[in-house]
Amino acid sequence: MLSKVKTAAVIGLEGYLVDVEVDISSGLPAMTIVGLADTAVQEARERVRAAIRNSGYTFPMKRIVVNLAPADLKKAGPSYDLPIAVGILLSSEQVNVDVSQTIFLGELSLDGSLRHTHGILPMVALAKEEQIATVIVPEVDAREASLIEGSKIIPITSLPQLVSYLRGEIPAPEYEPDETRDYSSPSASTTDLADIKGQEHVKRALEVAAAGGHNIIMCGPPGSGKTLLARSLSSILPPMTNEETLEVTKIYSVSGLLPFDTPLVRQRPFRSPHYTISNAGLVGGGHWPKPGEISLSHRGVLFLDELPEFGHSLLEVLRQPLEDKVVTISRAQAC
Repeated sequence: MLSKVKTAAVIGLEGYLVDVEVDISSGLPAMTIVGLADTAVQEARERVRAAIRNSGYTFPMKRIVVNLAPADLKKAGPSYDLPIAVGILLSSEQVNVDVSQTIFLGELSLDGSLRHTHGILPMVALAKEEQIATVIVPEVDAREASLIEGSKIIPITSLPQLVSYLRGEIPAPEYEPDETRDYSSPSASTTDLADIKGQEHVKRALEVAAAGGHNIIMCGPPGSGKTLLARSLSSILPPMTNEETLEVTKIYSVSGLLPFDTPLVRQRPFRSPHYTISNAGLVGGGHWPKPGEISLSHRGVLFLDELPEFGHSLLEVLRQPLEDKVVTISRAQAC
């Protein structure tokens, strides 16, 4: 029997809809995952098998083919565990329900519980864009997912709880957002410009740079206070708007740097990479493209201490982001 379950992939900073198609047929017991899946997705075979058995359900001893469509889109990460498990339960007729308007996201533990998943925010934003009514996420990610207004978030702690909900045995544990929607001004920066004595001409230059969003370079002998003044720049920047807050939170969600206790980044970022950083670490990239320090400092401050020590190639890759105000990464074998 064939079943289809919706989930999402994150490429760069954006979410893309993925259909998980599961077919169970007669033949030697085996499970095959196709659709440009990386190692973490291929390992879902063992996690899903153990999670289904340890949750008290039957794992079919037949030939199982899992297709992640579209097949030309690369899939990475363990967030496909839950949709694959739901697809197997649907195909084996252990669950009979319409899930065409539901997106499933989450990594499974061997005991059937759900773990934290990176990139929840852009995937929930995708569900809203595609007008998909319901999003099922791990309970630990419910606060982050609820930042997207208008989406019905269902927090799930384990696979048995999800199956009970799909069978109609328990009501939907819909998440009610609380303080996560608080967009009030963040707490003061650890280094306040008002506490710095002297250097009035430099502080005036920082005020002009903060007001107009300009770049600034400070030159002077060691010990003159350049680093201290640069670190205090965040204290005079205006609070982020709602749109800016979600933009920054999405970047940190994809990067896996979003703290569990603060799912909403309300303070402007301050990034200070070492001069030995690589090109990909600065502008982003890699085999599976990830945001670099430039993107992580979006709407905040990127502080390049000891600028002359940065390599020539690093300074060259800064030119295009400075001119175009956007980071463009091209890969021959990537989307």
